[in-house]
Amino acid sequence: MISGQGSPLGTRGDEASTSAEVRDMFASVAHRYDFLNHFLSLGRDIAWRRAAARALKDVLARPDSIVADLCCGTGDLSFTLSRFSQGLVLGADFCHPMLTIARRKGRARSRRVRFLEADALRLPFADSSLDAVTTAFGFRNLANYDRGIEEMRRVLKRGGRIAILEFSRVRWPIFGPVFRFYFRRILPCIGAWISGVDGPYRYLPDSVAQFPEQDALAMKLQTAGFHRVSYVNFSGGVAALHVGEKL
Repeated sequence: MISGQGSPLGTRGDEASTSAEVRDMFASVAHRYDFLNHFLSLGRDIAWRRAAARALKDVLARPDSIVADLCCGTGDLSFTLSRFSQGLVLGADFCHPMLTIARRKGRARSRRVRFLEADALRLPFADSSLDAVTTAFGFRNLANYDRGIEEMRRVLKRGGRIAILEFSRVRWPIFGPVFRFYFRRILPCIGAWISGVDGPYRYLPDSVAQFPEQDALAMKLQTAGFHRVSYVNFSGGVAALHVGEKL
């Protein structure tokens, strides 16, 4: 089932070059990443992460639970998960500058989160070892979406849960065209101006355009061996949360 579709960065079909470009891109904006996330989404990203954590609250409530937040960036979803967790939350990312910020934030926010440097396509976890796997606004940057899903499934226990929070397709008829104009024309300019780096925020709408829309991602999860797959749209589909359970 592993196909070549993934982030539009790098050379098509060359996962190593795509991964390297994604890593370098996020390293270049790490210093302004948190501010821009909140500013450009008008703070809605905070509520979306909270909804993702609530979707897993039954798993997180177990004292022996182990949950991995992949492509964790500066750790915002990891910390949100930890507020519900009675077990252990692991934040994993392959961009060292982002993890440095996450660890700095963690010293003040939560002792229930541990961070490690790891590639989501080659996770350092044993088969069937995790109770849940999450990712927020990082999955579309993988060099191979299907390989990412299969790797998540590999590390989950039977009955383990997956939760993918990602930008998606806006379905509100009037709001949709307005948002798309903002997303493609205005947001990249604001992001480049505030971050001082041009490329990443021009890449953002391109990466979302290539990413599977809501029903297509749900089908990918079902094909990979997840059941009880569902999704909920936020802000008309600006973002969507997909959840499923490993058979």
